[in-house]
Amino acid sequence: MRLGVLDVGSNTVHLLVVDAHPGAHPTPMHDDSWPVRLAEHIGPDDLLTGVGEKALLQSVQEAIDQAERQRCDEFMALVTSAIRDARNGLEVLDRVRQATGVELQVLTGEEEAQLTFLAVRRWFGWSAGRLLVIDIGGGSVEMAVGIDELPDVALSLPLGAGRMTRKFLPGALAGERPDLAALEALDAHATALLEPAAEQLRAAGTPDLVAATSKTFRTLARLTGAAPSAAGIRAPRELTMTGLDQLTRFISRIPSGALGELPGVSSSRAHQVPAGATVAAAAMRLLDVPFVRICPWALREGVILRRLDSMEGV
Repeated sequence: MRLGVLDVGSNTVHLLVVDAHPGAHPTPMHDDSWPVRLAEHIGPDDLLTGVGEKALLQSVQEAIDQAERQRCDEFMALVTSAIRDARNGLEVLDRVRQATGVELQVLTGEEEAQLTFLAVRRWFGWSAGRLLVIDIGGGSVEMAVGIDELPDVALSLPLGAGRMTRKFLPGALAGERPDLAALEALDAHATALLEPAAEQLRAAGTPDLVAATSKTFRTLARLTGAAPSAAGIRAPRELTMTGLDQLTRFISRIPSGALGELPGVSSSRAHQVPAGATVAAAAMRLLDVPFVRICPWALREGVILRRLDSMEGV
């Protein structure tokens, strides 16, 4: 069967279409994304603006049209932290449903962490042993650890790269060089939130493998020498703490606008790299992780796998 998954994230509205059946590897057939940057359309009053709602509605309609052209047998749509955190998020989703006929499911942070963990577990398999997963999104950071397919601990923290850029490094939105004092303040803020989370994760047992997923981690890995996307999703990639420390010092000296010219950095997200690197470094430091393996599967694949699992025996 052909499944379509629409993921409305804080940065991007992303459509993934796969051919799959229970017990089979999901085969990607189509991939589309719209960089609507919803999190940046949430004002100081925590309301999604009219401009943001219009961008969301347009991207959802385009995704629906594309899913129809791809002849999807089933279409699943979900939203994460940007809409979850907006005070008018449910009202906006209701208007989107009335306009498009599609109801977008709001995932909790814990559900997001669990589904991402499932995808990473399936990618690396049982040989990975006790698995720790870190995912830095635009609005939140998800972390989970466990020995099975359902993690023992699943956490979500409001430390996404987009959110932290708006709060601590607003000049980056205009392409400016990061303020060193602001970077230090961001590191202190991230450390304060991550410390109790890291303690919970460590208490669950020492991981045999630490994996990271998300565009943020892929970008950081590429900037520290990992294989380019042209090498394919199965090329092994990792991000070391040593390389991340060197990268963090480098990007603190140049305007964020120039980051978009570096290999592996998308121009639409270049301004979020300093914040993403700072949060990633704090997480790896507190978890005492010397390196992470980069996993190409994340939330969308987790949603697909969970759906396929539910079909077994039907």
